[in-house]
Amino acid sequence: MNCNTNGMLKYLAAIIIFASCNAVKPSKPVDKMPGINTADSSFIESLLLKHPQYFSEILENKDALNVQIIYTQINRRPNGTPQLSNHYFNVNPGKYFYPASTVKLPVALLALQKLSELKDKGIDRNTAMLTETSFSGQTAVFNDPTSIDGRPGIAHYIKKILLVSDNDAYNRLYEFLGQQYINEEMKKKGYDDVQIIHRLNIFLTEAENRTTNPVKFYDDSARLIYEQPGQSSALKYAARKDSLGIGYYSGGKLRNGPMDFSKKNKLGLEELHKIVISTIFPESVKASERFNISEDDRQFILRYMSMYPTESQYPPYAADTAAYWPAYCKFLFYGAERTDPVDGIRIFNKPGDAYGHMIDAAYIVDHKNKIEFFLSAIIYCNSDGILNDDQYDYKTVGEPFMKNLGRVLYEYELTRDRKIKPDLSPVLFTYDK
Repeated sequence: MNCNTNGMLKYLAAIIIFASCNAVKPSKPVDKMPGINTADSSFIESLLLKHPQYFSEILENKDALNVQIIYTQINRRPNGTPQLSNHYFNVNPGKYFYPASTVKLPVALLALQKLSELKDKGIDRNTAMLTETSFSGQTAVFNDPTSIDGRPGIAHYIKKILLVSDNDAYNRLYEFLGQQYINEEMKKKGYDDVQIIHRLNIFLTEAENRTTNPVKFYDDSARLIYEQPGQSSALKYAARKDSLGIGYYSGGKLRNGPMDFSKKNKLGLEELHKIVISTIFPESVKASERFNISEDDRQFILRYMSMYPTESQYPPYAADTAAYWPAYCKFLFYGAERTDPVDGIRIFNKPGDAYGHMIDAAYIVDHKNKIEFFLSAIIYCNSDGILNDDQYDYKTVGEPFMKNLGRVLYEYELTRDRKIKPDLSPVLFTYDK
């Protein structure tokens, strides 16, 4: 692996300045899901040690890089149901990382859940949704030229999120849901530490993020069938002291000291991993912990989680392969390689990268070799410790790490004996092309 060793050493020295301010809790396993066994944490480390060419510097600097990994092995019972066993590496719920675009997955699921709660209004994911304004910082949406008929809607926004991690699409779902609904529903499902409290890629005040746009739904004859007024969240959140870095740019000036993240989104790796598992295998979590969506909606989510941008006509990502290559956003297994995907392999995932963090959570399937496993990982790629300088180590550290991690786990899965081969037909989809 071509890591920047001098940069890492500089970063290690820098974090000593503020490390004592970031007390962390001991790692705790995600063992609350029925049918999931919790395994010891030595397996992943022993596997990484077998590949020093990829992981020696990662292992030496695992805490500074905030490397966290969860690998879930899947074995099938005689009746075909999955038996899951979790393996952990350096997972620490008390050590904050910025979740970036990974928050878009629960928001997409909640948007479908809320639609199911409004089905008596005659709306569904394909109904046209127009977004209006009623508060400062808000913008309106009355059309979408990337959709097949020019109309914006929930389904099309979800496609954009899952195919290329579109920020504006997430913001529109955030506005449809409202900040209070998002966080109350996450808490009801047992995600007590999750906070999804702002839009992405746009600076707004706390009040502006608490206040969301009015939206209107129209049928095919342009008749208004449901109107939702603007909403304002009154929720009080648990106090946080999350901070990162030794300095950050704000207003074009370098500020010394850690950057405050206590009012930014929070979604831990264990929670994200569990959300992916519950989407693939809803029966693996308690009914109270599931997103309340129809089977048709779940299949819709899975289809676009696993689809490549080059297979999409609407949105027209297939027409722009310079920006959206075949394995775009499939960090685990491909990194940022502009290569054709391996035949037979599909990756159902939600990645994210921002403020030097690179995250991916995936269900990886090989239809030819009958392989399936879950893998989630985070790495902090910011050797100089400065935020908002756009000088992150994604290419030299993050992308190679993600690619190599996915490949090494896949190669291990190829050699692992399975008494019962999985039936993967439920996750075999026909795509646009």
